[in-house]
Amino acid sequence: MDLEPIFEQMHSGQIYYPSEPKLMVKQFRHLNKLRFFNATPCSPLGYALRTFLLKKMFAEVGEGCYIEPPFYANWGGKHVHFGKNVYANFHLTCVDDTHIYVGDNTMIGPNVTLVTAAHPVSPALREKAYQYNKPVRIGKNCWLGANVTVLPGVQIGDNSVIGAGSVVTKDIPANVVAVGVPAKVLRPITDQDDAVYDKVQRIPPKLFL
Repeated sequence: MDLEPIFEQMHSGQIYYPSEPKLMVKQFRHLNKLRFFNATPCSPLGYALRTFLLKKMFAEVGEGCYIEPPFYANWGGKHVHFGKNVYANFHLTCVDDTHIYVGDNTMIGPNVTLVTAAHPVSPALREKAYQYNKPVRIGKNCWLGANVTVLPGVQIGDNSVIGAGSVVTKDIPANVVAVGVPAKVLRPITDQDDAVYDKVQRIPPKLFL
């Protein structure tokens, strides 16, 4: 069976059947790389192995990226694109049935879920396990707090912060703090954020040198 039509459906928002046997064989190959990643030891050798494996697993991965295992991904990271110096804490889940883009210097807290896959509301189609996918795009220098969920098709602008436990259902602009379920913009990021942290603690100017 020619899988190209299915891949086209996967990456263009069309409804498709994700459990086609030949498609699943390809998916399993990528998931086996993920198993090796999660089995690496906590040691300098394990760190080196994880760095090596990410380059084999991901669509793109820049220098200085690190993911704390365990890490989970539907396609083992095949459709995940990381810029430079991206850090992800424990239990990152990427539902990467289509592409996920994460910009340089973004920090991802523990138990974050980035979702590209969705299912029709139609009971008849869900019974047949059909799905469709929409890409997720996260900008540069963002911070996603613990337990954040980003839903299909969402874009988050550069420098923005998503508060812990938020569910991001719609696009978030650049340079804001957004929180809640669903996530909404709480406030802009301003020059005051370069002067204090934790509301009242002064930031030493030397940290910016």
